[in-house]
Order: sequence, then structure tokens, then C-alpha cells
Amino acid sequence: MHPAAGMGVACAALALALAGSDAMAADEAFPWPQGQRAAVSLAYDDAVPTHLDVAIPALDRHGLKGSFYLILAAEPVRARLPEWRAAARNGHELGNHSLFHQCSARGAGREWVQPAQDLDATSVAQMRAQVEVANTMLHAIDGSSEFTFTAPCGDRMARDGDYIGEVAGLFLGVKLVGGTVVPDMWTLDPAAVPVTVPVDASGAELIALVEDAGRRGTMVNFTFHGIGGDHLSVGREAHEQLLAFLAEHRDVYWTDTFRNQMRWIRERQAARVGQAP
Repeated sequence: MHPAAGMGVACAALALALAGSDAMAADEAFPWPQGQRAAVSLAYDDAVPTHLDVAIPALDRHGLKGSFYLILAAEPVRARLPEWRAAARNGHELGNHSLFHQCSARGAGREWVQPAQDLDATSVAQMRAQVEVANTMLHAIDGSSEFTFTAPCGDRMARDGDYIGEVAGLFLGVKLVGGTVVPDMWTLDPAAVPVTVPVDASGAELIALVEDAGRRGTMVNFTFHGIGGDHLSVGREAHEQLLAFLAEHRDVYWTDTFRNQMRWIRERQAARVGQAP
């Protein structure tokens, strides 16, 4: 055999070995705290009254923690600030949902978007300024120094481009509408974490998504709005059934704030590739 041919065979063998190593790594189970099988994020958008009146008391009864994404200019934030502070002291996360809830006004069903809140007329620089001020306000409310973000309406295209790329570095994680259960934790992009937005869902439907995450060993991110009232609502009974299931199976499903979960995920992802998070 010509030496060059022998070298070619050796290189091919090495390539196959590396490919096999990568495939094995891709199949490596993602490690969750205390040997739990999957993670569940309970998030609540828009700072509506039922979060304080229904969701937080229910979470507290079951010993679970949620993430509450505040529109910092919303009246329920200003009017009930002591209650939001108390929730944060009790271990719930107050997250960034921008100052004014900028959404695209284009398309059917967006007639409610007011001109001042139209993302199509807002620049990337203006959106960055909004979320930076919102982070400052969150720090003033609860002293937090690490933040997560949920993009209003799941929209990302401002007047002059994609603003999520500009603000992603300000956050441990960014939630975007789309998808249900995360398919693979190792390749999850912290700046594009998929969420499911249940509306009129039953408790059984919510629990089924949790169990799917358990089978995959990944996570499911619920983004609720109203609980038993307000808009885009899920019924109190369905919400209670989900919380009771998670409390009963807390050894299987890690339910915590999205901030804590993203810190854990980023650390594991970074350690796997041998670099700092």
C-alpha cells in the first residue's frame, strides 16, 4: 500500500472514531439537580392581578417557585409593589417583560396593539434602552443582579432588525414563543428558549407535557397569563392540578425559577465544552 493511502485510511478511521465520540456525547443524559429527570418552569407574563391573587398563593401552598415577567410600566406593578417585593423575598423570580410590552401590530388579532407599543415602529436601540431600564427597575424592586427575559408576544423584529440579538447578553436566558418540550438541553440556545402558552388547557394536558419532558430528560417552559381570570386564561382547577402533580413528584421534576434553571443549564453546557459560562 502506498504510504499516502495508508495515511488516508488512518485519517478516515480517526474521523469515524471522532464521529462516534460525538454521537455518544449527543446521547449523554443531561444532569439535573439531585438526580431529577427533567425541569419545569412555571412562568407568568404581564403582571396581571390574578398572579398575585391566585397564582402566587397556589405556588406557596405547594412549596413551588415561579417566574413572574413584569411589564414595568403596568398599573398592577405600581399599585401593588409591596406584594411583588414580598413574592421576591419568598423566592419567586421577578423577570423582565420590557417597560411597555412592545408587540408587532401586523397581522390578524393584533388590533389591540397601540401605536406607542408597536414594535414595528420601534428601533433596536429603543428596545435595548427599554429592557436596560426595566432591569434597573427590577434591581430597585428586589435587589436582583441577574435577569431573564420573555419577549412580548414572542416577537423579535423591531423596525430596523432583530432586537433579541442585541439584548441577549443582558440576560441568563430569553424565552420565545414557539415549541413545547425542549428537544435537547445540550444544544439549547439560552437566547431562544421555547415556551408553550396554555390557554383553556386542562390539568391533564398540562401534566402530559411535563411527563413528555420527563421521558426526554429535558424541560418544559410554561408561560401562563391569567389564572382563572384576566386574559389568555387557564382555569384555577387546571393550574391547581398541575401544581399538585409537581409537588407530589418533586423528586422527578425540578420546578424552580427560570433564573436558577438557566444558571444551572449554562454552567453544565459550559463545563461540557470546557469553558467558563
